[in-house]
Amino acid sequence: MGTFRSGGEAFRAGIAVRNIMDRHGMFRVKNKEARDAWLKKTLKALPAGHSILDVGAGECAYKKYCCHLDYVSQDIAQYDGKGNTKGLHTKTWDFDQIDLVCDVYEIPEDRTYDHILCTEVLEHVVDPVRAVEKMVRLMAPGGTIIVTAPFNSLTHFAPYHYCTGFSEYFYRHHFERFGCEIETLEPNGGFFDFMDQEIGRVRRVRKQFSGWLPDPLSLIIQLLARLNVRLLAALDGPRDRRKSSELQTFGWHVVARKQK
Repeated sequence: MGTFRSGGEAFRAGIAVRNIMDRHGMFRVKNKEARDAWLKKTLKALPAGHSILDVGAGECAYKKYCCHLDYVSQDIAQYDGKGNTKGLHTKTWDFDQIDLVCDVYEIPEDRTYDHILCTEVLEHVVDPVRAVEKMVRLMAPGGTIIVTAPFNSLTHFAPYHYCTGFSEYFYRHHFERFGCEIETLEPNGGFFDFMDQEIGRVRRVRKQFSGWLPDPLSLIIQLLARLNVRLLAALDGPRDRRKSSELQTFGWHVVARKQK
């Protein structure tokens, strides 16, 4: 069996493996992509003319799926893309499309909404249970709340990062306690999908915190490890019903309806 004659050859071989995996969809982790697809499907299915409040809307990424709805956005509008510079940040952030600039707990209750959208927000509020209770009050009877949030997240948008994530039991307990019936509760991937994402993050984290890029051999090992967990993920069942999701998932996709 031949050996690589130089570190450069090993590095190029690792890149070649990565490109092959990427072309065949074996390398990409579709955390955000899967979440966006679910939200697009869910939002576009809402009846035309209904009202929707996008809580913690940020840059209003999902407004484009709400063109048939009476869309209102809310955000506290304090994050600037840099935060306290610790953890993961976006560098820039634009709140120009926000209609209601206020804390979630201070959203006016002079009207109710047919639907509430709250996506990737609960980990950024100081009291997520109180936030859920507030959003339920803002819903019209028979209305729905559409929620996504991480199950386990790295520090991001600090210092506005107060919870690492939420399990299915958080949603089951609190939505039912506040008078809502859960209609959809499905995982976004499972344990092996999550491992794929974090193995893929190793190189960037090493560079961010040590300034040291991995050597060619480490890169090849990382690529092979990702290939292994990708194959295991494929054997774990459909993405929205991964058997291992009870142990780990990117997050839960939730729709709950307020009882009339």
